[in-house]
Amino acid sequence: MSILLKNTTFINYKTLEFIKTHLIINEGQNGSVTFIKDLPESNQLAAFKEIIDCKGKLVTKSFACGHHHVYSALSRGMAAPKKSPENFLEILQYIWWRLDKCLDEETIEASALATAMACAKNGVTFVIDHHASPNFIENSLSIISKAFEKVGISHLLCYEITDRDGMDKSEKGLLETERYLSINQGLVGLHASFTVSEATLQNAMGLVKKYNSGIHIHVAEDLYDQTHCIDNYGKRVVERLNDYGVLNYQKTILGHCLHLSQNEREIIKKSNVYIVENIESNLNNKVGYFNAAGLNENIMLGTDGMHSDMLRSAKTAFFVGQGFDNINYPSAYQRFRKVHEYLNRNKFVGDEDNNLVVLDYEPPTEINQNNFLGHFIFGIESSNIKHVISSGKLIVKDKLMQFVNEEEVMSQVRKSSKKLWAKMNY
Repeated sequence: MSILLKNTTFINYKTLEFIKTHLIINEGQNGSVTFIKDLPESNQLAAFKEIIDCKGKLVTKSFACGHHHVYSALSRGMAAPKKSPENFLEILQYIWWRLDKCLDEETIEASALATAMACAKNGVTFVIDHHASPNFIENSLSIISKAFEKVGISHLLCYEITDRDGMDKSEKGLLETERYLSINQGLVGLHASFTVSEATLQNAMGLVKKYNSGIHIHVAEDLYDQTHCIDNYGKRVVERLNDYGVLNYQKTILGHCLHLSQNEREIIKKSNVYIVENIESNLNNKVGYFNAAGLNENIMLGTDGMHSDMLRSAKTAFFVGQGFDNINYPSAYQRFRKVHEYLNRNKFVGDEDNNLVVLDYEPPTEINQNNFLGHFIFGIESSNIKHVISSGKLIVKDKLMQFVNEEEVMSQVRKSSKKLWAKMNY
């Protein structure tokens, strides 16, 4: 059955054209959206699963996240580590690598459900995730997939393959990746150059070629990644990845890309890979600032697991970028929407036209095609999201989840978080 959105002001997310229309949204990952001038006759309305009057509201394409970490969802509010980290490597060792080692089936599912619900309520209907759970690798991606689909969120998942916990865990990461890719769309995940050996990188590229996929990896997030690469391989990170053919695949996603040389920037510019900026995570970890200079235009935005609010990420990228990056209204919006191009270009399903948000946004000034970007940066917030449609299904109505009982799920998620913290001995 279809959804009817009547009396809409529809904003074309590519051209920013404002259109007064009624919309019929058809269900399914290949579902369509039909623009109609006149409303159906009253005797035809029973055919619609939902009829929503959008008078005074704005309707546009829903949002997507270019880089998330489900595994960090239960970290909010947990105690600080017993030893305060003094650098980025210690932040990983004392916080994130300690947390991911404690994840099990229950806490992975809880993390995925919490993330999916947060995404839905923030208008995010597609998530590209980069997962790690070294002591529960097998079937971890399917647990996340099922949780996302329960909420109604589409996804592109990968497991973070790494040698940091031993070659046996690296092998399990490769096996989980192959198992998942054999039945689902996804990517081949690697942690970062400094925790990936030559053998593991070669095996990961074997999976990329076998399944026509791409690598999803953190790149030069901190200077340590570069110094380790130079000391151990006699070259910089992007140069190392390029030598293995990682940049030959347009499905490849390079996360962060902060500490790059001019040559690395030129290599990326000549490629068709996508870069994902995670500005708030970079600020939190004090690792540096993103600068798009010399890169290609394939720059997406992610959250790196900090939260699930892509509007917030876009605004932060714009404001912080005033001092460290070449970014303006159009380029901030372009980065915010670039993930749709990535998904469409690579024929991933789940981000078609029948993914929409209805915004209850009433500014004190006029809003139109010519000034929309000013409202995007300074006005529209996630709190304005009233309804969310994912693959033609109404997953959030009047700010309330539709496919899951949020109160019950969150009660269980909080119990799982306490279990996780206790296991971490925090």
